[in-house]
Amino acid sequence: MSVSTKNTAAAAAEEQHHAWPVRVTHWLMALSVLTMVGSGWRIYNASPIFPFTFPEWATLGGDVEAALARHNDPGVASAIAWHFAGMWALVLAWLGFVLWGVVSGHFRRDFLPVGPKTFWRDFVAALTFRLEHRLGEYNAVQKAFYWGALLAMFGLIVSGLAIWKPVQTYPLEVLFGGFQGARIVHFLLMAAICGFIAVHIALVALVPRTLLAMILGHASVPAKQEHQP
Repeated sequence: MSVSTKNTAAAAAEEQHHAWPVRVTHWLMALSVLTMVGSGWRIYNASPIFPFTFPEWATLGGDVEAALARHNDPGVASAIAWHFAGMWALVLAWLGFVLWGVVSGHFRRDFLPVGPKTFWRDFVAALTFRLEHRLGEYNAVQKAFYWGALLAMFGLIVSGLAIWKPVQTYPLEVLFGGFQGARIVHFLLMAAICGFIAVHIALVALVPRTLLAMILGHASVPAKQEHQP
């Protein structure tokens, strides 16, 4: 007796799409943040806020000894130039990303809704390694983290302006509790962004097709097939 076999889809194919404005602004933000972090660490080392400094190899601003020999400056002037270049690139990328997210519906479609209950549910599931991931869908933890990263970048820009022009932007300086307060807030937001980047890279390593989507604009996982007699 012959047995017929038919294939039925056990799960729909998973797909992720990223429009070119999302990809361009994403990579520009990534490059500008790395530039600002590396140069910012060199600037920080010249006048530390806390009782530690960053290793020279992790900073951006040229060779310290060469800079001291030529200009009697540990590369801070060069680091400031890099920092300003990164700042303007970040402002441009952040504004472009936010504008596209609002106009295209990307924020409404992919980053909303998110609330305390769903965040806590997915957060507990992530901590216990029971959080499922489908390509092209954002869980509540990812949504909250992306909103947090965008707000942290905005805070970096505003606090950076208060540090750069404390006289001209005096109301901003007051908002942060003074010049030193703005420096502390700027540093803490930088640390938050670095933490986000570490988690972001770890998640990409777990689901590498998300990187493919951010590079090429599209990635997919074929639907799983189930054989039934």
